[in-house]
Amino acid sequence: MDDLNAVASLLAKPEPSAEAITRSRGRLQDRMTRGSARRRRGPLLPALGMAVAAAAAVAVIVTSVVSPAAAPVSGRDVLLMAATSAEHIPQGTGTYWHITRTWLISDTPEVQESWTARDGRRWSRNGPYATPGAVVEDSAPFRLMGAEIGFEELEGLPADPAELKKRLAGLPRDDNAMMSADRQGELVSPLITLITELPTPAQVRSAAFEALAATPGVTNAGPVEGGQELVIPLTESLEIRMVVDPEAARVARANILLTSEGGAVMSNSFISVHTEWTDERPR
Repeated sequence: MDDLNAVASLLAKPEPSAEAITRSRGRLQDRMTRGSARRRRGPLLPALGMAVAAAAAVAVIVTSVVSPAAAPVSGRDVLLMAATSAEHIPQGTGTYWHITRTWLISDTPEVQESWTARDGRRWSRNGPYATPGAVVEDSAPFRLMGAEIGFEELEGLPADPAELKKRLAGLPRDDNAMMSADRQGELVSPLITLITELPTPAQVRSAAFEALAATPGVTNAGPVEGGQELVIPLTESLEIRMVVDPEAARVARANILLTSEGGAVMSNSFISVHTEWTDERPR
């Protein structure tokens, strides 16, 4: 199936890894200090000018640290930092897993919500074909690679990046609901879904971020409101642009939102997404 048609059909329906910390922080620190270290090498100044020279050296170092041009952050670095943060951020507790999606249609905000109880019961607002504004019971389950997946299965996924990809490759799947790259083993789409909308445990989220960091072609378009805008190729002709907050370890918005129920929402701009556990009843 052509990948653009595939998206269209979807629209119709342990402790932090020391290796990850060392890799991401080491690269960033090296980039931030390399330039200033080079500048410090030079002829010795007369004693009379030592105080002024010292002050100037401090200014150069500080400028080098805070200047974005002197410390570029790669897309891989952003994802590795998010992986480190994810292990320290509890997912929270509550009765319902609440998802809110917001995007603009002709400058008018469109909002979709869903609430999923731990026993699998689900309610939604403003879903396809539903009465606008009404909260209705919705039987759509969580899906990963087109196949149903429940809370227990999500909690049982491995917390190691390589083992996670291996387990994902062996899960039940619906090939008609997958991108061609995912069918060939890249598994980019399910990894993105795990860090975006599904109620994925903290350790598994961390592993998903780290596994996604190894995806070829991931680039950082730069800082934007809410985080860093990453560009990740889904296919040769299709890419996802998503804003990742590495400190909060969350995806704030994306141009293609791979949803918890196994579909996709596309926008010419961005779709914002917010997830949380809550005790507030669907209303």
